[in-house]
Amino acid sequence: MLTMSRYPNESMGTDMPETAKNGPRVGLFATCLMNVFRPNIGFAAVKLLEDAGCTVEVPDSQTCCGQPGYNSGDFDAARALARQVIATFEHFDYVVGPSGSCMATIRHDYPALFEGDPDWAPRAEALSRKSFELLSFLHDELGVTQAQARLDAVATYHDSCSGLRGLGIKGQPRALLAGVEGLKLKEMQDAEVCCGFGGTFCVKYPEISEKMVDDKIRNVLATGADTLLGGDLGCLMNIAGRLKRINAPVKVFHTAEVLAGLAGGGGIASEPGETR
Repeated sequence: MLTMSRYPNESMGTDMPETAKNGPRVGLFATCLMNVFRPNIGFAAVKLLEDAGCTVEVPDSQTCCGQPGYNSGDFDAARALARQVIATFEHFDYVVGPSGSCMATIRHDYPALFEGDPDWAPRAEALSRKSFELLSFLHDELGVTQAQARLDAVATYHDSCSGLRGLGIKGQPRALLAGVEGLKLKEMQDAEVCCGFGGTFCVKYPEISEKMVDDKIRNVLATGADTLLGGDLGCLMNIAGRLKRINAPVKVFHTAEVLAGLAGGGGIASEPGETR
């Protein structure tokens, strides 16, 4: 589990910036993929939130949001995980995660899971109202307009299905990226079209998923960009893995890594040890 003691630049002790001490108390939802494959995204999220004046905590008791079970029809397992997430995060001012997929589950699916439950429905609804995807939270709720970061790159952006369709995230990351020095953004064709990951979809329908990611890669390469950005690690890992397989010279980063100035190394799907 990502812990604050592993945060590379600052501790959460008495040396924490005064703005963070007085700001909203945010519980960081450390997604499963991020925690296992790309903790750098978590470090970036903490930095961005603290720079915006938040106090950030990463509860050890959090679990998976339950989306795989929910999407597969195992509602009992999904409810069990949802109860744990609700109990863990309901005392924070906000719960924020660097994934439209997970946060859409908490915002939209939790209230549906507990509909009619006199005990858990109110708690699910309350958590839903204060749960946000990271980039939209920074832009829409905290009013962040300028990133103190630089990346000399030509990038294109992939809109994830859950973030775009579930939470209306499209302009926010582009507005934040516009303030990154040295970065030029070139839009690809069909940026809003699914990359073929879709959680369990890529396992159930691998041939269809492969065709979809190949279409996405063709559009990425057609822009001439050397970097691909996005807000959901599942999508980015899917595309990055395929890019690596065909030896395409395109680095892949989560947008939070760029905004926090932590987009180093070879990017997602690079060799171990290249993060940060």
